[in-house]
Amino acid sequence: MEKKMRFGIKSKIIIGYLIVIVCLFIAFIVLNSQISSLQKERNFIIDHDIEVHDLTNRIEKHLLDMETGQRGYIITGEASYLEPYNSAASSWEKDYNALYQLLNNNPNQQEKLEKIKGSIQDWIEAAGEPTIALKKENNTKELQQFFEKDPGRQYMDDIRSQFTSFRNVEKKSTETRATELDEKNQKIKIGLYGLLLFVTLISLAIAIVLSNSIVNTIKEVTQTIKRITASKGELKGRIKVRSNDEIKDLGIATNALLENIEERNWLQTNIAHAVTMYQGIASVDKLAEKFLFTVSEMTGASFGAFYVREENDKGDLFVKQAAFADRKGDAGRESFLIGEGLIGQAALEKRTLVINDVPDTYQLIASGLGDVKPKSIFIVPVLFEDEVIAVIELASLHEFTVLEQELISQVIETFGLTINGVIRRMEIARLLKESQAMTEELQAQSEELQTQSEELQMQSEELRMINEQLEERTKDAEEKSFELEAAKEDLEEKAHQLELNSQYKSEFLANMSHELRTPLNSILILSEMLEENAAKTLSEDEEEYARIIHSSGKDLLALINDILDLSKVESGKLDVLLAEMNMSELPDQIERNFSHVAEQKEVQLKINKAQDVPDIIHTDEKRFQQIVKNLLSNAFKFTESGSVTVSIQRVADHRLTTAMRTVDTDCWLEIAVADTGIGIPKEKHQLIFEAFQQADGATVRKYGGTGLGLSICSEFAKLLGGWISLSSEVGKGSTFTLYLPSLSNGLVDYEKVNFAYEEVAVSVEEAAPEAEITEIDHPVQPVEPSLQDDENVFQDKRVLIVDDDQRNIFALKTALAKQGMTIMTAHNGIECLEMMKNSEPFDLILMDIMMPQMDGYEAMQKIRGELKLVDLPIIALTAKAMKNDREKCLEAGASDYISKPLDLNQLFSVMRVWLVN
Repeated sequence: MEKKMRFGIKSKIIIGYLIVIVCLFIAFIVLNSQISSLQKERNFIIDHDIEVHDLTNRIEKHLLDMETGQRGYIITGEASYLEPYNSAASSWEKDYNALYQLLNNNPNQQEKLEKIKGSIQDWIEAAGEPTIALKKENNTKELQQFFEKDPGRQYMDDIRSQFTSFRNVEKKSTETRATELDEKNQKIKIGLYGLLLFVTLISLAIAIVLSNSIVNTIKEVTQTIKRITASKGELKGRIKVRSNDEIKDLGIATNALLENIEERNWLQTNIAHAVTMYQGIASVDKLAEKFLFTVSEMTGASFGAFYVREENDKGDLFVKQAAFADRKGDAGRESFLIGEGLIGQAALEKRTLVINDVPDTYQLIASGLGDVKPKSIFIVPVLFEDEVIAVIELASLHEFTVLEQELISQVIETFGLTINGVIRRMEIARLLKESQAMTEELQAQSEELQTQSEELQMQSEELRMINEQLEERTKDAEEKSFELEAAKEDLEEKAHQLELNSQYKSEFLANMSHELRTPLNSILILSEMLEENAAKTLSEDEEEYARIIHSSGKDLLALINDILDLSKVESGKLDVLLAEMNMSELPDQIERNFSHVAEQKEVQLKINKAQDVPDIIHTDEKRFQQIVKNLLSNAFKFTESGSVTVSIQRVADHRLTTAMRTVDTDCWLEIAVADTGIGIPKEKHQLIFEAFQQADGATVRKYGGTGLGLSICSEFAKLLGGWISLSSEVGKGSTFTLYLPSLSNGLVDYEKVNFAYEEVAVSVEEAAPEAEITEIDHPVQPVEPSLQDDENVFQDKRVLIVDDDQRNIFALKTALAKQGMTIMTAHNGIECLEMMKNSEPFDLILMDIMMPQMDGYEAMQKIRGELKLVDLPIIALTAKAMKNDREKCLEAGASDYISKPLDLNQLFSVMRVWLVN
C-alpha cells in the first residue's frame, strides 16, 4: 500500500492563501487592462481634441493678422504693417496641413477644412494681394473704388461662419467620446465589484474548508483525550487520526506520552512493591531469597543467583547467599573474586552487563519436561557508598526489555542501603553478645583504670607547669622577633642613608673636581707659557720653577683622576664599554709609551708576546690600557737597575680552573709585568691593593705616590671579569700578573645596573701618555711643537672667550694673544649673546659650560637657533665632566669638546682644525 501523501496544516493554509492571491492577481490584470484602455481614450480626447481646437484658433489668428496687416499698410503705407501679413501668409498653410492630418479619420471635417482653405485663398486673391499691390503703386483711386464695394468683408464673414460650424462639430465629437468613456468607466466599476465579490466568496469557501479540516480533527483528538481522562487512570485507549498533518503528529506524540506514562506507572508500582516487600527482614539470606523471587516475578526471569561480599585473607570474596529455580544447588558457582569471570568483571567495573547472545555452554534452565537454554543474561552490581557490596545475576527465556532493566536498576539504587542495614543489624547483634561478655571484664579493669587516672592527673599537673614555661619562652621569642623587626627597619633606614651618602659623595666629588680643575687649568696654562719663555725674559732658574709648577700641576691632575676613578668603582657606577681590541699592536704601544722612561732610568725594557695570543679580543680597551700602564709605571718607579719584562700569553686549557671555565669567553689572557726592583714583603701582598696603602712608610717617603694605582687596577680587573695576582720577594723584584677573559658575549653581573645613575667622568688625555701614568716621578717633557703653522692660521682671528672665572680668562687670553688672535671676553651666556648681536662677527668661540644666569648649553642653543649661526665653530670647555657631557654639548650646538685642565697643544690643534675648515 502506497504511503499516504502528507498534507499539513501549514500547507493547507499556504495553498488557500495562494488561491486567493492568484484570484487577486487575475483581477488585478483584468482591471489594469481596462484602466489602461480608459487611459488611452482619455489621452486621445485630451491630445487630439485640444490640438484640433488649438490649430483652428491659430489659423483664425493668422487670418486676423493678415487682415490687420493689410488694412494697416493700406491706411498708413508703412511697410512694417506687411510683416505680420507676410508671416501669417506663410504660416497658416502649415497649421492647416497639421490640422488636416489630425482629422484623417473624419472625412466630413476634412471636407469642411478644404472649403475653408478655398475661402481663405479666394480672400487672398480677391482682397489681400490686389489691395497691397494698389497701395504699393499708390493707386488711391482704385483703392477707394475697391473699398466702396469691399468684397473682402464677405469672404471673411464666410470664413468665420465656416470655422464656427467646424468647431461645433468638433465639440459634439468630443462630447460623444466623453460619454462613451463614462459608460466604459461604469462597466469597469461594476466588473470590479463583481470580481471583488467573486474573490471574497472563493476566500470564504477556502477558509471554511480548511477550518473544518483542522477543527474536526482537533475535536476528534480532544474527545479521545477526554475519554482517557474520564477512565480514572486507565491508559489503554489511544488516539486515532485519519488526516496526515500536524494533528496526526500531535496524536502520535500523545499516544507516545500515554505509553510512557503507562510504563512509568508500572515502574513506580513495582518499585514501591519491591521496597515494601523486604522491610522487617533481619538476615541477608532471607533478604536475598525474597528479592530474587520478587524481581523474577516482575521481569519474568527464569533463573537467578544472589552474591554478597565478604572479606577474607585473599581480599574481597563474593559468596552466593540465595538462588532462584536452583537445580540441586548448582545454580551458579558458590563464590568468586573481583575480576573473575563476567560477574567478577561487573563487580570490578561497577557497571551493569546485559548479554543477549548467550553461548551454548551456559547453565540450562530446568523445567518438568526438560532443560531450556536462556536467551538473555542480566548481571547488575549493588553499590553502597560507591562500593560493590553484592552482585545479582538473572537469566530469562526472553530478552530483558529496557523497561525491565530500568526497573531493576532503580530498585538496586536503594537496595544497597537495605543490604548494608541488614548486615549492620546482624553485626550489631553479634557485637551485642560480645559486649555482654566483655562487660564483666570491663568492670574488673575499671579499678585499674581509676588507679591509672590518678597517676595521669599527676602527670597532667606536670604538663601544665611545662606549658606555662613554654608560654613564657614564646613571649620572649615574640619580643625578640619585634626587636629583630626594629633592627631590620633600622638597617633599611641606614641603607637608604648610605645610598644618599653615596649620591652626595658623587656630587661632592664632581663639584670638587670643578673647583680644583678651574684654578689648576690656569696654573697649567700659565706655567706652560712660562716654561716656553717665548720672550726670553726668564732666567734658567725661573724656567725650572715653571717646569716644576707645571709638573706638580699634572701630578695633582693625575691624583684627582685617580680619586674620581676609585670613587666611581666603589659606587658601582663606572661604565665598561666592550669592543674589539687589537692585541698585535700592544707591544708597539708599550714600546712607544715607556722606552723613553727606561732610557731615562737606565733600565732594560723587555716585551715578550706568545704566538698563540689572538690578534683580536673583546674588552674595554681604555680600562685595559690603564691597568697595563699603572703596572708598568710602578715597575719602573721601584726599579733602580736591571730590567722590566712584559710577557703576554694565552692561558692553556689544562691551566684553566673550574671558576675560569664557567665564564662565557673565547679565551683567557695572561699579562705579566716583572721587575728587578725592591720587592714587597709577603705580609704586605694584600695590603698594597687597598686604597692609599703601600708596603711601608719608608717606601712612601722615598718614592712618593698616593697608593691608589694598584687599588684602581684591581677594581678595573674585576670589572673586566679578571683579577691581578702578585708574586714578590724582597730585594729580588715583583711580578704582577693580570688574568683577563675575552668577553665577546658581554658582561653578566654589574652591566645590568650600569646605566641608570649619573656619575662623575674624568677626561683621560690620550694624546699625552704621561698624564695617564699616575705615579711616574720624572715624566719626559714633550717636545715643543713648531708654532709657525699656528701663527699663519690664528693671525688676526677674532675669538670670544665665555667664562665666569677671571683666572681662566686671563690664562687663555694671554696664550691666544701670543698667537696673533684678537680676544674678546664675556662672563656668562647673556653677555655672550649681547656681544654677538652688537659687535663684528667672531671666527671662533670658547664656551665654558657652568656659568651663572645662563649656562653654556642654553647659550649655544640660542646661538644656533635664534642667531642662526650654524657654521660658527664653538668649542665647549668644562671643569665638571659628567657622564655623557660630550654628547650633551654636541646636541646643544657645540662643534667640539675639551675638558679642563686644558693642554695648550691639544687646544691649538682643535682650534686649528675648525679654523681651517
